[in-house]
Amino acid sequence: MPCCRLRALCQYETNKLVRIQSVRLGSLNSIYFLSCSIMMLWNRKYQEFDLVVSSVTTKVKGVAQAPLLGVGNVVWDEVDYSGPWKGKNTFFVVTNVIVTKNQKQGKCAQVPLKGRFCRTDKECEKGAWDQQKHGIQTGSCVKFDLLKKTCEVSAWCPIETRTTPPRPALLAAAENFTVLIKNNIRFPAFNYIRRNILPEMNDAYLRNCHRGNDSLCPIFRLGDIVREAGEKFSEMAVEGGVIGILIKWDCNLDRLMQRCLPRYSFKRLDEKESNKTLYPGLNFRFAKYNTVNGVEERTLYKAFGIRFDVMVFGQAGKFSFIQLIIYIGSTLSYYALVRDHTHKCPFMLLSSFRSEHSGTQQSVKMMLSSLQEDPGHLRAILCLLQPSDDTNDDVQPSLDKKTNPNAKPSRPAWCMCDFCAPSSLPEEELCCRRTEGTCITSSPLFGQLVLRRSLLEAVLLYQDPLSPSVKKLQTAALRHCAYREYISWRFGVPPNDTHPAIPSCCVWRIRREYPSPDGQYSGFRPVKMTSMQACENGEL
Repeated sequence: MPCCRLRALCQYETNKLVRIQSVRLGSLNSIYFLSCSIMMLWNRKYQEFDLVVSSVTTKVKGVAQAPLLGVGNVVWDEVDYSGPWKGKNTFFVVTNVIVTKNQKQGKCAQVPLKGRFCRTDKECEKGAWDQQKHGIQTGSCVKFDLLKKTCEVSAWCPIETRTTPPRPALLAAAENFTVLIKNNIRFPAFNYIRRNILPEMNDAYLRNCHRGNDSLCPIFRLGDIVREAGEKFSEMAVEGGVIGILIKWDCNLDRLMQRCLPRYSFKRLDEKESNKTLYPGLNFRFAKYNTVNGVEERTLYKAFGIRFDVMVFGQAGKFSFIQLIIYIGSTLSYYALVRDHTHKCPFMLLSSFRSEHSGTQQSVKMMLSSLQEDPGHLRAILCLLQPSDDTNDDVQPSLDKKTNPNAKPSRPAWCMCDFCAPSSLPEEELCCRRTEGTCITSSPLFGQLVLRRSLLEAVLLYQDPLSPSVKKLQTAALRHCAYREYISWRFGVPPNDTHPAIPSCCVWRIRREYPSPDGQYSGFRPVKMTSMQACENGEL
């Protein structure tokens, strides 16, 4: 045994070459090779790639005046509408607001939530608090208005009562604000540094550039950003939301084709439909404090606005001799695989063969003997294309065809198609269906791919091309070949020496088509495909 293994190390195998004179196949062969070359250039498979490392800073500019209830006209600048609410690679702009003035520490009636009222002090637990309340209960039930009572709370009074934002948005003028985005990138593998403000962009350029006529301009109008994201600023400004600013870098660092420029796109990231989400939009609260007559007071703001998230992604490629060799090697190996292993295109190969060669039995034998491997479904395609002189042997089961009651035993309890037979072996108690319905043996494909005699003859001929005439085939060989064709059709090619269980209805349908003379069946076993020579030698 060790000697055999050592000898195997000194052996070299080559595939059999088949040269086919065909304009169609030759043209497709050339087109495939040309396509691979074009794809290599288009996708830059000859390059080594590195992902971008990025940093982002933003600066928002704009001033707006908004009338606030009980306050009057208020001018909002960058400190007011963005202030400290800046995160990593994000900036925020307030577009709408609810103001509650002159709040002081004290006791007041809780704003009723979802019809929660009280009648006596017993209904108000002292010290209780939950997420829906604005303070801590004192244990007293007090008047909220002339008709209703609610639990008293210790809180900043008066409590905020308005829940819906104003329409239209108070800071709708924020649509004309602008933002300067500064994006610095680096590709570590190539030690390449770049920024979206290009070297030729000077101060005069930045003061006058506009996205409408220059796609590389790093200054963006907020209304244009929202519009390019497919939204309307005046509507989005009411409840707020989240917009993504996507910066893509796709860089070619080769000297002859060097190009590294940003591409901007915009997309809304949050759910905008109020009826589809529990808390639509984006809002938060902040306060401005002052002291009046020695008492601390505050003005509470519930701010609605738009958050802009700047997301940077991309890659850079540079010529690599190693990547070029790897791509050429993999392409040539796949190219050889497609040419030599006909399971990649069996229909094309057989169609070309049948159209450009005579349909004699000897030609078909020569063609089948040249194939190297059998990938399973290839056999079915070969057999369907195989010319046959005896068309009467093809089986075409009808959908409404009923089995012979004399040949089929009574239906067992586990059968769902009414065509299975009882068995003493648990592994054979299998039906083609999980629920009641038409049996798979009634399908026309079952007759074409499993029972068709010319198909089975061609498969056996493929296994043994130099066997005697197919007319001498024994029924047992056809029966076992039909088992194999069913497995190949429904499950694919199983591992060596194994096979899936075949439904009982299919087994008995095959046996009725190719019966044993003595009525005895040994069952289908996971052995190598039965050949015609084995039939003649009495090996079945």
